[in-house]
Amino acid sequence: MKIDTVVSFFSGYWIIEKKKSKLKETVQTEDLQKMRVIAGKCKSLPLKTVFGREIRPTTDRAKETLFNILQPYLSNCRFLDLFGGSGGIGIEALSRGAAFCCFVEQNWRAAACIKENLQFTKLSEYALQLVADAREAVEQLKNEEAFDIIFMDPPYLKGMEQEVLKRLQGAHCVKDQTLFVIEASLKTNFSWLSHSDYEIIKEKKYKTNVHIFVRRTGGKKE
Repeated sequence: MKIDTVVSFFSGYWIIEKKKSKLKETVQTEDLQKMRVIAGKCKSLPLKTVFGREIRPTTDRAKETLFNILQPYLSNCRFLDLFGGSGGIGIEALSRGAAFCCFVEQNWRAAACIKENLQFTKLSEYALQLVADAREAVEQLKNEEAFDIIFMDPPYLKGMEQEVLKRLQGAHCVKDQTLFVIEASLKTNFSWLSHSDYEIIKEKKYKTNVHIFVRRTGGKKE
């Protein structure tokens, strides 16, 4: 599905169509920094990234480590990039063999970067972009075809990852094999998962943050 295809059930996409000029105006040269695609068919291509308090790009080193772990699951997979920032994670997934990626990001400057990065890497036809709060977006995506990998990088220490997982309980777009990856602060407490429908299967810690790998258990634990 091309990014310029209107998805009628999701009002957030209508907003991006109505405010194209705003997207162009808000991304100023001084706001942009460059990152790159690490591997795959788009290897070494530069990506625009908006830096600011609301946007926290995953470093190249952490991204490379993450995708070394994810690589066996990427071929022809459906990938969901929540709190997508400038799209670096989802684009890396597409570059490495994912068949489709849905990008969800509510910040307008970041959303414009995703659009530009997809066009530059010629990956737009494999992507769908939703400009909306991730928690609202998953409500709209619940009945869509199941995703194989769901990545989320929410604002640290605000509990948004817990809310997203709660909203996806029993959703058609999540299957038992769906792999969730949560990027979080090292200070984040995930003890609540032991009383949920999910379980941690792997952790990868970095200097200041961590990637938590989670799957659905199929039944709530006591």
